[in-house]
Amino acid sequence: MSWNPALDPDCPIGDAVDSIETVIVPRARDLGDFEVRRALPAPKRQMVGPFIFFDQMGPAEFVTGQGIDIRPHPHIGLATVTYLYKGKFHHRDSLGTDQWIEPGAVNLMTAGHGVTHSERVDEDMLKAPYSLFGIQTWIALPEDKEDQPADFVHAPKDTLPLLTGERKEVRLILGDAWGERAPVPTPSEMFYADAALEAGAAIPLPDNHEDRGAYVVSGSVRVAGQLFEAGQMMVFRPGDRVSLTAGDQGARLMLLGGATLGGPRHIWWNFVASSRDRIDAAKEAWRAGDWAHGRFLLPPGDDSEFIPLPGA
Repeated sequence: MSWNPALDPDCPIGDAVDSIETVIVPRARDLGDFEVRRALPAPKRQMVGPFIFFDQMGPAEFVTGQGIDIRPHPHIGLATVTYLYKGKFHHRDSLGTDQWIEPGAVNLMTAGHGVTHSERVDEDMLKAPYSLFGIQTWIALPEDKEDQPADFVHAPKDTLPLLTGERKEVRLILGDAWGERAPVPTPSEMFYADAALEAGAAIPLPDNHEDRGAYVVSGSVRVAGQLFEAGQMMVFRPGDRVSLTAGDQGARLMLLGGATLGGPRHIWWNFVASSRDRIDAAKEAWRAGDWAHGRFLLPPGDDSEFIPLPGA
């Protein structure tokens, strides 16, 4: 699901929106069976905290016989986080992980030096229509963890902190915020939360993180008197106290951020790294295709095909 459109972020000016550093309006791309909207990376904002990639998948309605079918492909230098609102699909990776990705659960795959995974549905799901809607993000790893061994952690929905009250419900997916901490260990300081607000309800952004952003999944929110609609990401200035208030139809938000990394990252295809040399080495390893003894292995149970290196 990797693609790199040119985005056109709108940077607001004026006293009413001084707390907002950047507004990103993702461009949509039709991948045939469903639509993807990418907010990160953008030309004027590569990351929010360590979050370097942010895709909204769907909402999509698949007809009988159609579904997610992403062949094994590699990653380095990042951790993937898949969070679904609707639907499910099957994750297999080269660590031997065999996990269904389902709504509300956390699935953190840390690529480190290298991992391969696939995302598919099975034959039973293809026998009937189904829906898919979710967010897929990548977290860039700190330099001292880029070459660590790969790992996968699954946390069921009922193990995540749930904050309720004042007409809002907030599920903390990763990291720490509002006095709570999610159970999955993270490679660096961060927070990531799914917030559902009724009309007029307000939520403050956590003030214990350097970099903070909000993505409007549905509905709308007001910040300092300005209205932001579904499909927009706002990035806020460090240190400012910020509160978001849901519009007349309420709002569903993804809130994210954390400590900034020591420098920018190179991105090529599914690879993220602090140096071009690391990217080039990963390219050569995938091109070599030594699935028995090389850097990249194929997922057990899904090793009959793979996505070739682009341009190879």
